[in-house]
Amino acid sequence: MSSTATAGPPAAARRALRRVPLNAAALVVLAVSVFPVYWMAVTALKPTAEIQADTPSFLPLHPTLDHFRTAVHAAGFATFWRNSLLVTAGAVLLSLLVALLAAYAVGRLRWRGRRAFVLMVFIAQMAPWEALLIPMYVIARDTDMLDSLTMLTLVYFMTTLPFTIVTLRGFLAAVPVELEESAQVDGCSRAGAFRRITLPLLAPGLLSTSLFGFITAWNEFAFANTLIIKNQDARTLPVWLSSFANVFGTDWGATMAASSLFMLPVLLVFLVLQNKVTSGMTAGAVKG
Repeated sequence: MSSTATAGPPAAARRALRRVPLNAAALVVLAVSVFPVYWMAVTALKPTAEIQADTPSFLPLHPTLDHFRTAVHAAGFATFWRNSLLVTAGAVLLSLLVALLAAYAVGRLRWRGRRAFVLMVFIAQMAPWEALLIPMYVIARDTDMLDSLTMLTLVYFMTTLPFTIVTLRGFLAAVPVELEESAQVDGCSRAGAFRRITLPLLAPGLLSTSLFGFITAWNEFAFANTLIIKNQDARTLPVWLSSFANVFGTDWGATMAASSLFMLPVLLVFLVLQNKVTSGMTAGAVKG
């Protein structure tokens, strides 16, 4: 008993020492990841004189909200905010609906060509977005859908769909098919068993994929800048952010303030969904 007691503290100390490099590396990664966001928020609160000072300060000496007022009262702010919300919400909802049906067909049904379909989905997911810019522009031009929020919504839907299908397929595979079969034995139809049993257990997968789709569509710039050319009222927030310039150059204070406002919806969505996204599927089955 005494030997065990004396050997305990050194072993615990060795384990703590082994964790020091990992903790230090984690802190470095955290600092590198968070510092740009911190600098953006700090710059948005600094007056122009402090932003342009030769010696930068890590805290605003004279905080001001003038840059936020400039961003909010800029021409088209409300319109472009609405455009981004409409396009993002439409793309996410379409992607979830189609991907849920596709994932169920691939994960639960047996049909000819299923493996080829899954392979094509993986290939589509691996395709770089930049390679699709010209084809999408040509399609939009030939179908008279340039400068259209509908076309932009469809583009975001198509770019997020492969990932959503693959992710939901993995979540669906983790739900035992016996749960649906038991519900059908008790009198449920296939659709009723899916709606009552499987769909609630897929909630973490639906929320995580919707979060990914929201962030992807909300932050996208290249397609919005390529497909929206003449109709300036159809621009989205990422394109609008590039317009903060004055006679002497870029208005960094207003740009950082607008970027901070642009980041808020993503931050709020993440804060609302994080607990539900990280909840386990088996916990949902137990709660049944």
